[in-house]
Amino acid sequence: MPSSPTGNLADSSISDAERSSSARIGAVLFRHRGWLPVPFLLVPLLAHGTSDAMNWILGFVFVVLGEAIRLAGVGAAGTETRRRSRTVHRLVTYGIFAWMRNPLYVGNFLIWMGFAVISGVLWFIPVAVVLFAVEYTLIVRYEEGVLESIFGDEYLAYKARTSRWFPRPPGSDEEGEHHWGEAWRSELSTFMQYVAITAAFVVKQRMGWSL
Repeated sequence: MPSSPTGNLADSSISDAERSSSARIGAVLFRHRGWLPVPFLLVPLLAHGTSDAMNWILGFVFVVLGEAIRLAGVGAAGTETRRRSRTVHRLVTYGIFAWMRNPLYVGNFLIWMGFAVISGVLWFIPVAVVLFAVEYTLIVRYEEGVLESIFGDEYLAYKARTSRWFPRPPGSDEEGEHHWGEAWRSELSTFMQYVAITAAFVVKQRMGWSL
């Protein structure tokens, strides 16, 4: 959820968008989103798949691209992107957020698709696409409702000019501060997860380990 020093949560009203059924479901998914990718990892790890050098190359291209988008998002928005609460202090509309409204989720999607390609369990990829689409759409409905509640017309104007998922050149040259050092430090645990997942796929491939 991108976040601008205006907006007082205590004084804000709850928008109709935040009250919607999809937003309420999204609120539950938002609170537990750290665990939601687990099935997307277990299936490629445990199911039978055939992986060759091309799978590894193409998969890592997706992972690197996804992580680059994530880093750009964390660099602009800061570590607030990792929070679980409804509190939002600032609306970030510059950097990668000027190109798309949800760069971290786009990055996550590309990363997990990359690991699915590496696994060679290709039948799972369209299933994962549908599941991610449903999950992230509901979470984003909740986040958009919260941002509309807090920032009102400021957020609606940003929403109208910026694509939700697919990058689109921004209509202005708005600039803002990026915290790259903080972003890299924040992502260290994520990088370690990539190492562990990659090691698990190497072991699976060498041992012919699947259900």
